[in-house]
Amino acid sequence: MASRGVASYNEPERKPPRLATMPTPFVQGFRSRLKGAMASIDGASGQNLGKCIGVYGFYDYDGEPIYVGQTWAKFSERIGRHLTGQRTDTLAYRILDPFEVAEVELWPTEFLRNDPDKKKKLNAIEYSAYRSAISESKYRAILNEKIPLVAEPVVLPRAYRFNLIPEDLREDREHPDVRIARRAETLARVSAVAHERGEVSPGLRRVIVIQAVRLADLAAARLAYAEGRRRPSPKAIDVHELVGNVLRESKAEASSDA
Repeated sequence: MASRGVASYNEPERKPPRLATMPTPFVQGFRSRLKGAMASIDGASGQNLGKCIGVYGFYDYDGEPIYVGQTWAKFSERIGRHLTGQRTDTLAYRILDPFEVAEVELWPTEFLRNDPDKKKKLNAIEYSAYRSAISESKYRAILNEKIPLVAEPVVLPRAYRFNLIPEDLREDREHPDVRIARRAETLARVSAVAHERGEVSPGLRRVIVIQAVRLADLAAARLAYAEGRRRPSPKAIDVHELVGNVLRESKAEASSDA
Protein backbone atom coordinates (compact mmCIF):
# COMPACT_ATOMS: atom_id res chain seq x y z
CA MET A 1 0.00 0.00 0.00
CA ALA A 2 1.30 3.45 -0.89
CA SER A 3 2.18 5.82 1.91
CA ARG A 4 -0.61 8.07 3.10
CA GLY A 5 1.70 10.29 5.15
CA VAL A 6 2.41 13.96 4.47
CA ALA A 7 5.68 12.97 2.82
CA SER A 8 3.96 10.83 0.17
CA TYR A 9 4.74 11.70 -3.44
CA ASN A 10 1.96 9.44 -4.79
CA GLU A 11 -0.96 11.77 -4.14
CA PRO A 12 -3.20 13.00 -6.94
CA GLU A 13 -2.65 16.48 -8.33
CA ARG A 14 -3.35 19.26 -5.88
CA LYS A 15 -2.31 22.81 -5.14
CA PRO A 16 1.28 23.25 -3.95
CA PRO A 17 1.57 23.70 -0.17
CA ARG A 18 2.51 27.04 1.35
CA LEU A 19 6.28 27.29 1.73
CA ALA A 20 5.93 28.02 5.43
CA THR A 21 4.39 24.56 5.95
CA MET A 22 7.24 22.68 4.27
CA PRO A 23 9.82 22.64 7.12
CA THR A 24 9.56 20.04 9.88
CA PRO A 25 7.57 20.90 13.02
CA PHE A 26 10.85 21.45 14.86
CA VAL A 27 12.15 23.95 12.31
CA GLN A 28 8.79 25.74 12.23
CA GLY A 29 8.75 25.97 16.03
CA PHE A 30 12.38 27.10 16.16
CA ARG A 31 11.75 29.86 13.61
CA SER A 32 8.60 30.95 15.43
CA ARG A 33 10.53 31.37 18.68
CA LEU A 34 13.32 33.21 16.87
CA LYS A 35 10.75 35.53 15.31
CA GLY A 36 9.27 36.16 18.76
CA ALA A 37 12.71 36.99 20.16
CA MET A 38 13.35 39.47 17.35
CA ALA A 39 9.96 41.10 18.02
CA SER A 40 10.80 41.70 21.70
CA ILE A 41 11.48 45.29 22.74
CA ASP A 42 14.86 46.69 23.73
CA GLY A 43 14.12 48.67 26.87
CA ALA A 44 16.90 51.19 26.23
CA SER A 45 15.96 52.21 22.68
CA GLY A 46 12.32 51.16 22.45
CA GLN A 47 13.16 49.34 19.21
CA ASN A 48 12.33 45.76 18.32
CA LEU A 49 15.45 43.74 19.06
CA GLY A 50 15.42 42.49 15.50
CA LYS A 51 16.05 46.03 14.27
CA CYS A 52 18.93 46.69 16.68
CA ILE A 53 22.67 46.48 16.11
CA GLY A 54 24.99 44.95 18.67
CA VAL A 55 26.65 41.77 19.93
CA TYR A 56 25.11 38.31 20.09
CA GLY A 57 25.98 34.90 21.49
CA PHE A 58 24.77 31.35 20.93
CA TYR A 59 24.45 28.55 23.51
CA ASP A 60 23.91 24.82 23.15
CA TYR A 61 21.46 22.51 24.95
CA ASP A 62 23.65 22.45 28.06
CA GLY A 63 23.82 26.24 28.22
CA GLU A 64 27.41 26.02 27.02
CA PRO A 65 28.45 29.16 25.06
CA ILE A 66 29.52 28.23 21.53
CA TYR A 67 29.88 31.46 19.53
CA VAL A 68 29.98 35.25 19.93
CA GLY A 69 29.71 37.82 17.15
CA GLN A 70 28.78 41.42 16.37
CA THR A 71 26.72 43.06 13.67
CA TRP A 72 26.11 46.50 12.20
CA ALA A 73 23.21 45.00 10.28
CA LYS A 74 19.95 44.27 12.07
CA PHE A 75 19.99 41.38 14.52
CA SER A 76 17.16 39.77 12.57
CA GLU A 77 19.24 39.72 9.41
CA ARG A 78 22.54 38.53 10.83
CA ILE A 79 21.17 35.97 13.26
CA GLY A 80 18.64 34.80 10.70
CA ARG A 81 21.49 34.06 8.28
CA HIS A 82 23.34 32.13 10.98
CA LEU A 83 20.39 30.00 12.00
CA THR A 84 18.50 29.41 8.76
CA GLY A 85 21.40 28.30 6.60
CA GLN A 86 21.61 31.51 4.59
CA ARG A 87 25.14 32.63 5.44
CA THR A 88 26.90 33.80 2.30
CA ASP A 89 30.15 32.67 3.94
CA THR A 90 29.92 28.92 3.42
CA LEU A 91 32.74 28.21 5.84
CA ALA A 92 31.07 30.17 8.65
CA TYR A 93 27.91 28.16 8.09
CA ARG A 94 29.86 24.91 8.33
CA ILE A 95 31.55 25.91 11.59
CA LEU A 96 28.34 26.73 13.46
CA ASP A 97 25.67 24.03 13.31
CA PRO A 98 22.26 25.74 13.69
CA PHE A 99 20.87 22.57 15.25
CA GLU A 100 23.34 22.90 18.14
CA VAL A 101 21.92 26.33 19.03
CA ALA A 102 19.33 26.18 21.80
CA GLU A 103 19.54 29.76 23.09
CA VAL A 104 20.54 33.17 21.80
CA GLU A 105 21.68 36.16 23.85
CA LEU A 106 21.59 39.72 22.54
CA TRP A 107 23.40 42.83 23.73
CA PRO A 108 21.74 45.63 21.73
CA THR A 109 23.83 48.76 21.19
CA GLU A 110 21.51 51.21 19.48
CA PHE A 111 23.15 53.94 21.58
CA LEU A 112 26.26 53.51 19.40
CA ARG A 113 24.56 53.85 16.03
CA ASN A 114 25.58 57.49 15.56
CA ASP A 115 28.61 57.52 17.85
CA PRO A 116 31.80 58.66 16.04
CA ASP A 117 33.77 55.95 17.91
CA LYS A 118 31.11 53.30 17.37
CA LYS A 119 33.40 50.74 15.73
CA LYS A 120 35.95 50.84 18.54
CA LYS A 121 33.28 50.72 21.22
CA LEU A 122 31.40 47.83 19.60
CA ASN A 123 34.66 45.91 19.28
CA ALA A 124 35.23 46.40 23.02
CA ILE A 125 31.73 45.12 23.81
CA GLU A 126 32.23 42.10 21.55
CA TYR A 127 35.57 41.26 23.16
CA SER A 128 34.08 41.61 26.65
CA ALA A 129 31.18 39.31 25.69
CA TYR A 130 33.70 36.88 24.21
CA ARG A 131 35.77 36.89 27.42
CA SER A 132 32.60 36.33 29.43
CA ALA A 133 31.65 33.37 27.22
CA ILE A 134 35.12 31.87 27.62
CA SER A 135 34.89 32.21 31.41
CA GLU A 136 31.48 30.48 31.39
CA SER A 137 32.63 27.64 29.13
CA LYS A 138 33.67 24.42 30.82
CA TYR A 139 36.19 24.01 28.01
CA ARG A 140 37.38 27.62 28.31
CA ALA A 141 37.04 27.85 24.53
CA ILE A 142 34.26 28.48 22.00
CA LEU A 143 33.83 28.01 18.25
CA ASN A 144 34.96 31.42 17.01
CA GLU A 145 37.31 31.06 14.07
CA LYS A 146 38.55 34.62 14.57
CA ILE A 147 39.25 35.87 18.06
CA PRO A 148 37.68 39.34 18.42
CA LEU A 149 40.02 42.31 18.45
CA VAL A 150 41.63 42.73 21.84
CA ALA A 151 40.20 45.65 23.83
CA GLU A 152 39.96 46.84 27.40
CA PRO A 153 37.06 45.04 29.10
CA VAL A 154 33.89 47.14 29.41
CA VAL A 155 30.59 46.78 31.23
CA LEU A 156 28.21 44.96 28.91
CA PRO A 157 24.86 46.54 28.02
CA ARG A 158 21.66 44.92 29.23
CA ALA A 159 21.35 41.44 27.75
CA TYR A 160 18.28 39.61 26.45
CA ARG A 161 18.41 35.80 26.36
CA PHE A 162 15.91 33.54 24.62
CA ASN A 163 15.22 29.81 24.47
CA LEU A 164 14.65 28.81 20.83
CA ILE A 165 13.63 25.18 21.30
CA PRO A 166 9.94 24.13 21.28
CA GLU A 167 9.40 22.41 24.63
CA ASP A 168 7.40 19.51 23.19
CA LEU A 169 10.26 18.67 20.81
CA ARG A 170 13.22 19.39 23.06
CA GLU A 171 13.70 15.88 24.44
CA ASP A 172 14.27 14.36 21.01
CA ARG A 173 16.51 17.18 19.74
CA GLU A 174 18.76 17.25 22.81
CA HIS A 175 19.21 13.49 22.98
CA PRO A 176 22.97 12.88 23.25
CA ASP A 177 23.04 10.41 20.35
CA VAL A 178 21.47 13.05 18.08
CA ARG A 179 23.96 15.66 19.24
CA ILE A 180 26.95 13.33 18.91
CA ALA A 181 25.96 12.64 15.32
CA ARG A 182 25.53 16.36 14.57
CA ARG A 183 28.88 17.26 16.12
CA ALA A 184 30.62 14.49 14.19
CA GLU A 185 29.02 15.70 10.96
CA THR A 186 30.03 19.31 11.65
CA LEU A 187 33.58 18.25 12.47
CA ALA A 188 33.77 16.26 9.24
CA ARG A 189 32.50 19.20 7.17
CA VAL A 190 34.99 21.67 8.61
CA SER A 191 37.84 19.18 8.39
CA ALA A 192 36.96 18.62 4.73
CA VAL A 193 37.37 22.36 4.12
CA ALA A 194 40.85 22.25 5.65
CA HIS A 195 41.70 19.25 3.48
CA GLU A 196 40.30 20.72 0.27
CA ARG A 197 41.75 24.20 0.68
CA GLY A 198 44.98 23.32 2.43
CA GLU A 199 45.80 26.95 3.17
CA VAL A 200 43.39 27.82 5.95
CA SER A 201 43.70 30.04 9.01
CA PRO A 202 45.08 28.80 12.33
CA GLY A 203 41.69 29.86 13.68
CA LEU A 204 39.93 27.24 11.56
CA ARG A 205 42.32 24.56 12.73
CA ARG A 206 41.68 25.68 16.32
CA VAL A 207 37.93 25.31 15.72
CA ILE A 208 38.51 21.75 14.48
CA VAL A 209 40.28 20.88 17.73
CA ILE A 210 37.62 22.52 19.91
CA GLN A 211 34.81 20.77 18.04
CA ALA A 212 36.68 17.48 18.39
CA VAL A 213 36.93 18.07 22.14
CA ARG A 214 33.20 18.87 22.34
CA LEU A 215 32.45 15.68 20.42
CA ALA A 216 34.75 13.55 22.58
CA ASP A 217 33.32 14.99 25.80
CA LEU A 218 29.72 14.25 24.84
CA ALA A 219 30.56 10.78 23.50
CA ALA A 220 32.49 9.98 26.68
CA ALA A 221 29.55 11.16 28.79
CA ARG A 222 27.25 8.87 26.82
CA LEU A 223 29.60 5.92 27.35
CA ALA A 224 29.83 6.66 31.08
CA TYR A 225 26.04 6.76 31.30
CA ALA A 226 25.77 3.41 29.49
CA GLU A 227 28.25 1.88 31.93
CA GLY A 228 26.71 3.45 35.02
CA ARG A 229 29.66 5.73 35.72
CA ARG A 230 29.81 9.44 36.48
CA ARG A 231 30.36 11.79 33.58
CA PRO A 232 34.08 12.47 33.04
CA SER A 233 35.35 15.83 34.24
CA PRO A 234 35.99 18.50 31.58
CA LYS A 235 39.49 18.62 33.05
CA ALA A 236 40.10 15.22 31.46
CA ILE A 237 41.13 17.18 28.37
CA ASP A 238 43.32 20.27 28.68
CA VAL A 239 41.95 22.42 25.85
CA HIS A 240 44.48 25.18 26.34
CA GLU A 241 47.30 22.67 26.05
CA LEU A 242 45.76 21.59 22.74
CA VAL A 243 44.90 24.96 21.17
CA GLY A 244 46.93 27.57 23.02
CA ASN A 245 45.70 30.93 24.25
CA VAL A 246 42.17 31.84 23.14
CA LEU A 247 42.42 35.27 24.78
CA ARG A 248 45.03 37.07 22.74
CA GLU A 249 47.19 39.56 24.61
CA SER A 250 47.60 41.90 21.65
CA LYS A 251 45.96 42.89 18.40
CA ALA A 252 48.95 41.48 16.51
CA GLU A 253 48.32 38.03 17.98
CA ALA A 254 44.63 38.21 17.12
CA SER A 255 45.35 39.25 13.54
CA SER A 256 47.46 36.12 13.04
CA ASP A 257 44.18 34.18 12.77
CA ALA A 258 42.90 36.29 9.90
